[in-house]
This record gives sequence, structure tokens and C-alpha cells, in this order.
Amino acid sequence: MEGEINNFIMVWSIAAATMCYCQRVGKLIPEGASRLVAIIPAVVVLLLLPLRLISVHLGGATSFFLGWLSTFKLLLFAFGKGPLSSNPPLSLPHFVSIGCLPIKFQRNTTTSSKTQTPKSPFNYASTAMIVLFALLIPLYGKKDYLHPKFVLFLYGLHMYIGLEFIFGTISITTRKLLGVELEPQFDKPYLSTSLQDFWGKRWNIVVNRVLHPTVYDPVATLAGRIIGRKWAPLPAILASFAVSGLMHELVFYYIKRETRTWEAWEPSWDATCFFLLHGACVAVEVALKKGLKAKKWRLPRVVSWLLSSVFLLYTAILMFLPALVRCHVYEKATRELTALTQFLKDVRCFGVHAFS
Repeated sequence: MEGEINNFIMVWSIAAATMCYCQRVGKLIPEGASRLVAIIPAVVVLLLLPLRLISVHLGGATSFFLGWLSTFKLLLFAFGKGPLSSNPPLSLPHFVSIGCLPIKFQRNTTTSSKTQTPKSPFNYASTAMIVLFALLIPLYGKKDYLHPKFVLFLYGLHMYIGLEFIFGTISITTRKLLGVELEPQFDKPYLSTSLQDFWGKRWNIVVNRVLHPTVYDPVATLAGRIIGRKWAPLPAILASFAVSGLMHELVFYYIKRETRTWEAWEPSWDATCFFLLHGACVAVEVALKKGLKAKKWRLPRVVSWLLSSVFLLYTAILMFLPALVRCHVYEKATRELTALTQFLKDVRCFGVHAFS
């Protein structure tokens, strides 16, 4: 555990230094192919850094932040786009923070902060779910007696609460250190009334912000020249979900490793199929909305919420969560939490003996 923490500090120190290099490149080299050539080594470094971590809690978040989001942000920055490009240019602390972390500063924060109190990333619903999850934790010890699908549901709840906690912690820390307000990463995804609403506005919003300029916009522009602007979003949606599926496979590769080196990549493609299915369904949903726009025909909100929730849960349990199980994510997470608990007990015992 100590070696993993040391590697974690080393990885993020190198990542911060890499972002400092990229910020300097942005000042010296104009956007375009020349800047891209200068930034490619930084992208390679960020892709290699997660290999130094093998834990789920430290390595999983690092692979998602650096191996996926940061690399996409740098590719956008090479062409003067994305959150790292602004006028005037970002200061070094802001550049490093946005480059390494899944955050985005709110616009007009100086005026909004005077008129309203910032919302806490941990709302009442999130707190209630954490309490509920704490009550369900003892069930993990009896999972052999539970239905496999229910166990997968618990795993999915674990993943969502973990993401909420990680993003919330990052938001609070960044807000305190930099004195800025951040946009939320989730917007009550459990209230989604359609797949488009879930993926486009509520779930893991930072990924949507990154995929939109890197994949969606270029494909939509190209498709618009072939099939027209009205239907151009459909192939753009499919392409975005396909890239998301491939990047999830990469994150799963980082997570499942047991050693700090390259291992043979043997993807199950469950995650890719999951996102391709949802991409196709979102495309169909968008097409139907375009075709029925004149009639303004809509399902009742409760019905659309129920259908969306059932479809999301069913497909996640059927396709997405089994991929995590095959990566032994939850077994590794259990071992790590057990080791952490034992470490805290040892520290407590040491403190008791030291002051007794």
C-alpha cells in the first residue's frame, strides 16, 4: 500500500509537470499541426502514467482522468479548442487543474457568487444514497446467497456513489484552493426521462463536454455535407458512443492489471457493445423526435422515466457491470478497503499505546 501511494504521488507530480510543459508550448507555438507535434509526447506520457498504479481506488480514477480526459483535452488544445484554450490564456494553476482534473469553471463566477450561495456537490439525495449503501455493505459478505443480478445492482450502486464522492471531493478541494466555482459533474441522473436526457445532460457531464468537440462536432460537420444538417447528428451520436466504449475498454485494461507493467490486452468488448447499443437507441430517439416534432407527441413524464430507468438498469446489469466483474474490480476494491481498515486500526492501536 505504501508503494502504491508513493507511485500515486509520483504519477500526479509528473502529470502536473507535463501540463506545465503544455502550457508553455501553448505560449510559444501557435495552434495547429506544429503545436500538435509538440504535444504528442505529453499525450504519450499521460497514457503511460496509469501503468504505474494497480489499485482500483487510486489507479482507476487516475486512468480515467489522465489516460482519457487529459489526453483528449490536450488534443483539443493543440488546435485551439476545448477547456484549456481561452482568451485571455489560463493561468498556470488553472491550466494544470483543468488539464489534470475532471472540472470546468463556471462562467461569470464573480457576479454569480455575489447573488447566490454556491451549491455543495454533496446534496441531500447523494447523502441519502451513501447512507443506504452503508446499510447494504454487510450484504457483500453474503453475496453467495443473493441473486447474481442483485449483486450486480449493488456493484452499480457502489460505482455511482464512488464517482459522486470522487467528483465531489475534487470539486470542493479545487474550489477552496483556487477560489472558483465549478460546474457539477452529475445532475441527478436517477431523474432522467430519456436516454438522451441521461447521457447528454445528467450522467458524467465532463465526458460529454470532452467528446462533443473531439468526436461529435467533426463527425456532424462531415456528415452534414453528405446527408444534410438535419440528420447529421445521428452518425455523430453513434461515433461518440463508439469512442466512449473504446475508452472504457482502455480504462478497464488499466484497472484489471496486477503488475505495474504492460500486459496483454484482452478486451471482452462488453462495454463497447453496451455503448454502441445505447448510441443506437439515442440516435433512434433523436430521429423520432425530429420526425414527430410537428405533432409534439410525448409520453407522460412518469412513463418515460420508468422506461428509461428500466432500460438503463437492465442493459447495465446485462452488459456493462459484468465487464467490471471480469476485471476483478470489486474483489480488488474489497482487498484495498480491508487493507485500509487494518492500517487505520494499527494506527489507532499505536496511538493508544503511545499515549498510555
